[in-house]
Amino acid sequence: MKPEIHPVYATAKVICACGNSFETRSTQYEIRLDICAQCHPFFTGKQKLIDTAGRVERFRQKYAKASA
Repeated sequence: MKPEIHPVYATAKVICACGNSFETRSTQYEIRLDICAQCHPFFTGKQKLIDTAGRVERFRQKYAKASA
């Protein structure tokens, strides 16, 4: 490898929106997630909607008017 062209590969802290955190290795020092293995419906068996931009509510309003 050529010297001084590669980023530093160091320990990084990963933080989820649910509060779970763990360490891994990355070129970034901190990584923020919306969903991790502790809160993902596939792994937990629970259905949870995460609406970051109002998309779910907009969908419900649009199709509630159309069917009424």
